[in-house]
Amino acid sequence: MTDAVVMETSLETFPVRRGKVRDIYDLGDQLLLVSTDRISAFDWVLPTGIPDKGRVLTQCSAFWFDFLKEPNHMLTCDVDAMDLPADVDRTPLVGRSMLVRKTEVVPIECVVRGYLSGSGWKEYQSNSAVCGVSLPEGLVESDQLSEPIFTPATKAESGHDINISFEQMVEEVGMDVSEELRRRSLDIYNRGAAYARERGIIIADTKFEWGMIDGELILIDEVLTPDSSRFWPADKYAPGSGQPSFDKQFVRDWLLESGWDRDSTPPALPEDVVRGTREKYIESFEQLTGQAFPWK
Repeated sequence: MTDAVVMETSLETFPVRRGKVRDIYDLGDQLLLVSTDRISAFDWVLPTGIPDKGRVLTQCSAFWFDFLKEPNHMLTCDVDAMDLPADVDRTPLVGRSMLVRKTEVVPIECVVRGYLSGSGWKEYQSNSAVCGVSLPEGLVESDQLSEPIFTPATKAESGHDINISFEQMVEEVGMDVSEELRRRSLDIYNRGAAYARERGIIIADTKFEWGMIDGELILIDEVLTPDSSRFWPADKYAPGSGQPSFDKQFVRDWLLESGWDRDSTPPALPEDVVRGTREKYIESFEQLTGQAFPWK
């Protein structure tokens, strides 16, 4: 029985909101965030999980919350310190769970891009701009930008990220909130990217989520993880094409070569792809934090 199955049954009495990777349990004025080992690609949750992936995401976020010293929602990752019902099996929750304060979520994903990649590269090719931010002519894929840019996004009902302009963000949440989130998101990215670069990792882009509590905007959800960011090995960086990454590269490459049509249920991942992907996630945690992964 996998961790994900155990978690789904051991807390089944709780109201839960389920994302592609994270299960969220409502504990009144607090939430329990449980990062499962589910993995998604091309907007599908795959039938095969990646062991310990959820632990990497949780521990990586906990590291950054502590490192950045930014007001945030984290209370504890210590399962023994959480006030959970007595009949809950805590064992599968260890390492992958975070108790957080409940906030009013700002309905904007605060995306910061330091390099030209992904949807930003596609948009640049058509109009030399990303989310309304004009960029110089002649840039190539994966180029480092002269300075990071803030390119907000919002979610459609389908769950896809939809890039919007800063002006559209202002219409959605107001000028004061928009300006504060732009300033703070850029600051966090710059500090995190500078630290990661010293550890041999390029954070090409990332997305932050924010919530409001008692009139204060605080950082929520996951922060600078291999799922919310593009992590590139600095020693292999070569602009002009896509870069090797620390996250789902094995999975994406295998799916593209498998003949899967992306419109039907995805195939199960072979063992070597699962193993390679797990190793990359763990490598990203260890390289960033300088700590040994406890569940290796």
